Amino acid sequence: MSLISLLIALAAERYLSSSAWQFNVYYLRYLRLFKRFVSTSSPTHSIVTNGLFLVAPVVLCYFLLGLVNDGLLHFILSTGVLIGCFGCVKTRDSYKQYLMAAFRGESTTCEMHHKQLLQDKNLPEMGFGQMLIWLNYRYFIAIMIFFVIFGAPGALFYRLAAKLNETGAGIETESEINNDDAESNDSQDVSEANCDSVASSLDDDHETPESSSENIAIESDAAQFNQQLLFWLDWLPVRLVSFGYMLVGHFSRALPIWLENLFDIGKPPHQILITVAQKSEDFMIDKEDCTAEPCLLVRLAKRSLLLCLAVIAILILTGVIS
Repeated sequence: MSLISLLIALAAERYLSSSAWQFNVYYLRYLRLFKRFVSTSSPTHSIVTNGLFLVAPVVLCYFLLGLVNDGLLHFILSTGVLIGCFGCVKTRDSYKQYLMAAFRGESTTCEMHHKQLLQDKNLPEMGFGQMLIWLNYRYFIAIMIFFVIFGAPGALFYRLAAKLNETGAGIETESEINNDDAESNDSQDVSEANCDSVASSLDDDHETPESSSENIAIESDAAQFNQQLLFWLDWLPVRLVSFGYMLVGHFSRALPIWLENLFDIGKPPHQILITVAQKSEDFMIDKEDCTAEPCLLVRLAKRSLLLCLAVIAILILTGVIS
């Protein structure tokens, strides 16, 4: 059933653009509900709070699915969770707008879309095509892997962890929620939070410099906790997926890079994946053509996604995984 869920979710994700199927809509609703149980007089950004925020819906999803005795209903609910976790409408729209601006010759607009997406996803400086390689892994392949191994709760856990990392400092403040609500009323795509857009909370006007410094330190600890969590969640999947990039690209060129980083526990996962992906693709880029690298790397990412789906299908059909 996992294979059928994956096929349905991949097909549905592209066409279900309604906000009812977008992860961010439910994330913001859950965020409001969670904040009702958090005292406004205490720091909202902490490792304990972030951990509870991450684990609570996953545990609830696990027990709710465990209570369902009907196989068909369990399948429908799991597939629905997977569709909600899959993809990112904002990333796809940014890619389309980037290409349209590039075809019009508006290099400044292309750079603006590039910088904005980097900021929204809380990513370090990288090329637009490199960023698409990483986001394809984060929003599709990684979720597929966690869904197949751990079920719908696993997919939800990874997506929540990725979202917390995108906020930069853990759980969003009240003003961020209000901003997101205002933007969601103007379009179906709900704006995603980023670390540079974190505004002060309602109680910030009454904070002393000492309490403000303490909050900043706690926020930094929460951000590091989220980054380390995702680092270890991505450690093995990134190496498996990067090996897949070699299989659908130039194996001999990328193999030395893959072997060099195989047991490296200090290098960020996105650097490993992007480096191997670039070595796996043979292309000559015209510096004046800002669409060359993104288009080539996106095609490579699609081939890698199909390979991962085929491998998962073989493992399920042979009974290695259920």
